[in-house]
Amino acid sequence: MSELVARTGRLQQRYEGGCRLVAGCIPYRFRDYCEDGDADSVKVVEVLMINSPSGPGLLFPKGGWENDETAKEAAVREAIEEAGVRGDLMDFIGDYQFKSKTLQDECCPDGLCKAAMYALFVKEELESWPEQSTRTRSWLTIPEAVDSCRHKWMEEALKDFSSWLEDKM
Repeated sequence: MSELVARTGRLQQRYEGGCRLVAGCIPYRFRDYCEDGDADSVKVVEVLMINSPSGPGLLFPKGGWENDETAKEAAVREAIEEAGVRGDLMDFIGDYQFKSKTLQDECCPDGLCKAAMYALFVKEELESWPEQSTRTRSWLTIPEAVDSCRHKWMEEALKDFSSWLEDKM
C-alpha cells in the first residue's frame, strides 16, 4: 500500500474561460539498445504511458490543476499519483484543448479542458504509488506510443515532445 494519497474531488479545481485546467507530463527515459549482440549500443527514447481504468488505449499522466499549486507542481503530482514516477520536470511542451466525455460539471458543462503538458525525465520508479491498484505502467518507444495513444490530443503532444527532444539532442 502506498503512503502517498491521491487528491480527489473538484473543490480546488481551476477553471479558465469555461475550460477545466489540467496539467500532465510525458515521462521519458533513455535505454541502451544493442542489436544482435553488437558491441555498439544506441540510446533509445522510451516514454511511459498508463492504462485508463475507463477504457482501452494508453494515456500520459494528467489531472486537475488545483488552486494551491502551479501547473508544474500539478504535473509532477499527477506523475507520482497515476504513474508512480519521479524525476526532473524539463520544459513546457504545449497547451492542448480537448473535450472530456465523462467530466462535465457546473463550471464546465461542455466538458472542455485545457491541458498544460511538460516533459518529465524519469529518475525513479516507485514500488508503490496511490493509483497502482487501477493503473499499469508501460514503457514504449515513441512510434509504439503514437500507435497506443487513446486520445488524438495526446498523440499531438507526443509529436511535439518528439520535436522538442530532437532540438535538445
